[in-house]
Amino acid sequence: MSDPSLRPATIAVTSGRPEHVPDAPLNHPITMAATYVAGGDLEYGRYGNPTWAAFEEALGALEGGRCLSFATGLSAVATILDLVGQGQTVVAPRHAYNGTVMQLADLESRGRLTARLVDVTNTDEVVAACADASLVWLESPTNPALEVADIPTIRAAAQEAGAYVVVDNTFATPLLQQPLEMGVDLVVHSATKYLSGHADVLLGAVVTRNDELFGVLKNRRDLLGAVPGTLEAWLALRGLRTLHLRVERSQQNAQELVRRLREHPAVSEVRYPGFGGIVSIVLGEGALAADLLTHKTTLWVHATSLGGVESSFERRRRWKTEPATIPDGLVRLSVGIEDVEDLWDDLERARDDLG
Repeated sequence: MSDPSLRPATIAVTSGRPEHVPDAPLNHPITMAATYVAGGDLEYGRYGNPTWAAFEEALGALEGGRCLSFATGLSAVATILDLVGQGQTVVAPRHAYNGTVMQLADLESRGRLTARLVDVTNTDEVVAACADASLVWLESPTNPALEVADIPTIRAAAQEAGAYVVVDNTFATPLLQQPLEMGVDLVVHSATKYLSGHADVLLGAVVTRNDELFGVLKNRRDLLGAVPGTLEAWLALRGLRTLHLRVERSQQNAQELVRRLREHPAVSEVRYPGFGGIVSIVLGEGALAADLLTHKTTLWVHATSLGGVESSFERRRRWKTEPATIPDGLVRLSVGIEDVEDLWDDLERARDDLG
């Protein structure tokens, strides 16, 4: 188990490892097993795996709770939403990860729940919406608008109303924000993004300090079969070892790019919460200019995912399911760990090519 007195960078490197005994490997090996000899704690491959457990120990230590890994971030989202009772209300940001918003819309269309979408920057609106909710879902910063919520105030109002509070911490990572320390009930991650960090893993995770919720979610994961692949869990843990280095560098790069982009005549708006490696810009010339920009660069990769070592970007409204309140010309940038001067030169060259 990780030493809670250690600092996050040390926890990222040291947690989830085998005991230091002679001839032990430094890393947990990949355990490829669907079936175990009966009589132990595992019994069957859908109930647990030593490789998952190592990743879960490490992420749990970073977030300050108990972790469950899932096949994808969306399967983690779906498992949490599966706990909402028939006809109950879920409060969520109007701007949020598209997969979450689509799941809520699908469940609402089938009469399973009521989705109440709010502006998370309007704390009074969110607090009022919590009055009869059973679950309050937050992103801070939001995807892709990068809005920041007053998590402690909303958490207090929601829990007073008897609602559970979930925070999607994918953008911030546990290094920049620890929602469990603010008293929320559940933290969810798309571990595909910053935690694994190399654009080669699909994985999700949920972390909680509530043992009862942990047990319920574990049972739902087992029954739904939303379990991670063993190789994916091993790769995610390997990526987690350098999380602090990658986040530090991408944040430094993002902050320098934000400074320059705010002075660029083609950029009408820069959205940045002040931390992390995600930046959204709005091009004054609109959707066409944004689409052309994303196809003109050589270093920046046009892709819909984020949080990897490489810099990527996309115009979010190219997806028809993106809310109409997101500007047509908004481009979300996931700033990687390359040299910031090369990243800037690439953007400038692409912009110059557009005339």
